[in-house]
Amino acid sequence: MSISVGDKIPNVKLVKATAEGPQPVQSAEYFAGRRVALFSVPGAFTPTCSARHLPGFVENAGELAAKGIDEIACTAVNDAFVLGAWNKSGGSDAITMLADGNGDFAAALGLEMDGSAYGMGKRGQRFSLVVNDGVVEQVNVEAPGDFNVSSAEFMLGQL
Repeated sequence: MSISVGDKIPNVKLVKATAEGPQPVQSAEYFAGRRVALFSVPGAFTPTCSARHLPGFVENAGELAAKGIDEIACTAVNDAFVLGAWNKSGGSDAITMLADGNGDFAAALGLEMDGSAYGMGKRGQRFSLVVNDGVVEQVNVEAPGDFNVSSAEFMLGQL
């Protein structure tokens, strides 16, 4: 069963990509005490993720902040080095990269997918959440192959 509005974020180890290198962080700790716009991509450097998903959050970071978002975070079943490189190549300091290298977070949310047919193995689905002090306020999960409801623009319309 997937995460729903009103649920607490599961407490799973993630790895934050920083300029100083990877830093382990517990998800419950990371989401505590602030309102976070979280988006998940099936993989860094993949076409839709790089051309539309990440850029939308970069371009709308100021508007999201103006609507009460304290931080924007991206997660993917990639390692922190890959997410850090992706953020450097097309992202922004306004985006925090949270690596879910083993897919534990995606699984705990009930939002994993099997990308084996594309040589990608188990991944996280494309989705976005608004999390306020560890509690989910919004859940937007894409249908396979779609990019509509997990975008920054869609989220702005909900806030």
